[in-house]
Amino acid sequence: QVQPVESGGGSVQAGGSLRLSCVASGYAFRTSCMGWFRQVPGKEREGVAVIDSSGNTDYAASVKGRFTISRDNGKNTLYLQMNSLQPEDTAMFYCAAMESCPSWVPVRLNPDYYKFWGQGTQVTVSP
Repeated sequence: QVQPVESGGGSVQAGGSLRLSCVASGYAFRTSCMGWFRQVPGKEREGVAVIDSSGNTDYAASVKGRFTISRDNGKNTLYLQMNSLQPEDTAMFYCAAMESCPSWVPVRLNPDYYKFWGQGTQVTVSP
């Protein structure tokens, strides 16, 4: 079992950067499929980026080239480096985990398949 706790959210101007962190307690972190998701009020939660236990990554088209997901298994920590932030990136960001990554990318980025969730950290980008 993995229990994620996010940090690092905040307010920035467009074009700025933030790095989110997610510390996940539990022995299963290094074998878990880990993902970042985001949600704005009134909309469905969407997948942003995912990383498997081998370090392979996938991104939503809207963030590819601007966001980078990484993990440090020694620290049980997941990261999301966000550059060139835009107002449309404003959302609550969540860290989530499941036991192993499916091979099909659309499933990897589908929040319905993730079992363990953090409480979220707010990211606000002003024009």
